Amino acid sequence: MARAKKLTKKKLTHLGTSGDARMVDVSAKSATEREAIAEGRIAMSETTLDLVLKGNAKKGDVLGAARIAGIMAAKRTHNLIPLCHPLAISKVSIDIVPDRKLPGLVVTASVKVNGPTGVEMEALTAAAVACLTIYDMVKAVERGMHIEGIRLLEKSGGKSGLYRSET
Repeated sequence: MARAKKLTKKKLTHLGTSGDARMVDVSAKSATEREAIAEGRIAMSETTLDLVLKGNAKKGDVLGAARIAGIMAAKRTHNLIPLCHPLAISKVSIDIVPDRKLPGLVVTASVKVNGPTGVEMEALTAAAVACLTIYDMVKAVERGMHIEGIRLLEKSGGKSGLYRSET
């Protein structure tokens, strides 16, 4: 079992003094280059994985559709997650690699912006939606697939600086 890190008491910026939800005012923050990398995994049978990798799915190019969906999701995160700022994203990349041990696919989303707030939610949303798209594209073949491990791997920039996942 992984050891829990000691948590420091931090102020939740999306809550007002009386506990009401609010969008954080970032107007006084400097625009800096910020990047976030997130991943997700979709586990499936080896047969389904082979179908995806060979490009033989009835709905078409599974991996291509998942990449486009992930990019679109990053750009629309502010429409999906309450209190997220709309951002002028400068880069989104979606990498999808097979993992025979899973078996399944590992989706990695990288998002970059030059702005006053980070892009962690955009990267997480991109990874999740790319995984959901893979599921949608081949669910007729296998409904028992499962999506797991949506998490932030790394983020850089801004006041809090660099974060890297320990696992």
